[in-house]
Amino acid sequence: MRVLDIGEVAERSGVPPSTLRYYEEIGLIRSLGRHGLRRQFDGDVLLKLQLVSLGKAAGFSLVEIAAMFGRDGRPEIPRGQLHVRADELERQILDLRMLRDMLRHVADCPAPSHLECPNFRKLLTTATSRRAAAKSPGRAAMPKPARRG
Repeated sequence: MRVLDIGEVAERSGVPPSTLRYYEEIGLIRSLGRHGLRRQFDGDVLLKLQLVSLGKAAGFSLVEIAAMFGRDGRPEIPRGQLHVRADELERQILDLRMLRDMLRHVADCPAPSHLECPNFRKLLTTATSRRAAAKSPGRAAMPKPARRG
């Protein structure tokens, strides 16, 4: 087992020492102790920090990420929660694609006013209808993407 001090962990992970101390305070990572004033970590902390980074990128809060690790620090990934988040990301991707298409249309449209352009009006109506449907409590669930593996 390779032991790394906080400076090495910060350098190798790209996570500042202050953030590492905070992650330890909230229980995301655990130091082995100290050598002088410097915290010491097991080399596996780098993998855990990568998992934390992935969780943050996926939109999970630090509290949610911390709950994904058992008492022994091993991942206990709630697969159902991951499917829900993946579905949310899929909806965001669709919304962003629609926004991208609208922006490109506005940038390239030869109409003197975008409000005079029937294509822009159609895109606008579609976008607002989609947003209203997404907020409606009785909306039909989006089909789930096929699972891999």
